[in-house]
Amino acid sequence: MTSLTPYGDGDAGQRASDADRDRVAAVLGEGLATGRLTSAEHADRLSAAYTAVTLGDLVPLTHDLPDLPSTAGTTALRAERQEVTAVFSKVIRSGRWVAGRHTELRSVFGALIIDLRDAVLPGREITLELNSFCGKMIVRVPENARIMDEGSALFSKRHVSGGQEGDGPLIRVTGKARFGKIILSRVATDVHSPWHG
Repeated sequence: MTSLTPYGDGDAGQRASDADRDRVAAVLGEGLATGRLTSAEHADRLSAAYTAVTLGDLVPLTHDLPDLPSTAGTTALRAERQEVTAVFSKVIRSGRWVAGRHTELRSVFGALIIDLRDAVLPGREITLELNSFCGKMIVRVPENARIMDEGSALFSKRHVSGGQEGDGPLIRVTGKARFGKIILSRVATDVHSPWHG
């Protein structure tokens, strides 16, 4: 069994740092990779880890998992980056899934529909790299997300709505649209929304 770190019982009320949360995320990632956690358990615990305020909030998340082996750093790296690609196809990802701290979404002559509203976002800031070449991409983010758009377009339609207001995660949007279409929105869905059809 593992304890979060060599903290004493008196440290349970101490506020958790990003490094503490990342350490727990690495243990959870190894638990998923080795079959000790189901994907649903992993998503639930990871969500709790990244919303934890104190060290005491983090300890129960790994109490039934072994310490990380010294070579398990690759698990943490896998959690850092995620890639979802649609090439000459249509790919839809929604529901409860774990996004990477840097998630690349790529559509090449295909359609990619990504819904992040129920996804586990690893931290208070993530980067979405949206790359579309002769493809279509629709991305839905949580309604309280703060959006920072740093992407570009060439002979394309690129619409990123949102702004810096909100109390949710900061989503930095990068990438290029070339001869394609990218729509990223946090606006509530209605019948005229691009999510329908």
